[in-house]
Amino acid sequence: MGGYTVKQVAKLSGVSVRTLHHYDEIGLLKPDSVGTNGYRYYGQDELLRLQQILFHRELGFPLEEIRQALDAKDFDRVAALKAHRLRLEAEARRYRQLLRTIDETLAALQGATTMDEKAMYKGFDPRKQAAHEAELVERFGDKVRPAIEHARKVVANTTQADFDARQAEFAEIETALAKALTDGAPPDGGDVQALIRHLHAWVGGWWGATPTRERFIALGGFYVEHPEFRARYEAKATGLSEYMAAAMKAFAERELA
Repeated sequence: MGGYTVKQVAKLSGVSVRTLHHYDEIGLLKPDSVGTNGYRYYGQDELLRLQQILFHRELGFPLEEIRQALDAKDFDRVAALKAHRLRLEAEARRYRQLLRTIDETLAALQGATTMDEKAMYKGFDPRKQAAHEAELVERFGDKVRPAIEHARKVVANTTQADFDARQAEFAEIETALAKALTDGAPPDGGDVQALIRHLHAWVGGWWGATPTRERFIALGGFYVEHPEFRARYEAKATGLSEYMAAAMKAFAERELA
């Protein structure tokens, strides 16, 4: 039987097998056919639909809205691609502004020039943060809203130095987990679980409450399925997203009520 298997599509697109199965279950991306062996097979139309899904996800659309848009009778793939191009061009301009902001801040910090405080925040997009928050609500439900509000207050009341220290702490955890993965350490091993315990405490600091078993496991799944988080972790080590999710699940099942 012709077509691409789930594993082949995952390798081509960078989308995990688990996510492709989930897309099938919710009717977002059905395979072209299913073989007698139970294997899903995807054709050219399915690959193009997956591309549309990924474009929409990059632009912050929730899964249900993407499904409705792609299933609409008047959906025009060419028009959609043109619209995506316009949005991405605007995003590229924003990133260029962020790069200029970084360069200007570095120059000011190094004493080469002075900087207007307002210029420190050029290029940041509040809509992107709102989209991330909407995705969290979509995945975890309304019960996550208090954590979002607490995180906003933490950020608002945190100095730049403290914020940088928090982010550096998170980066150290990620780097140590990437090394554990490349060294072949099992995700449920003692050293890795110590790192996850640190991560659990770090997340709790932002959320303002200790993440429960259910929510911590779900957060691991979010790291696997969200394109930006997945890209971040895959850049550190191939398979790191799934490795973190497995380690978080093991920790939650062992230590969280």
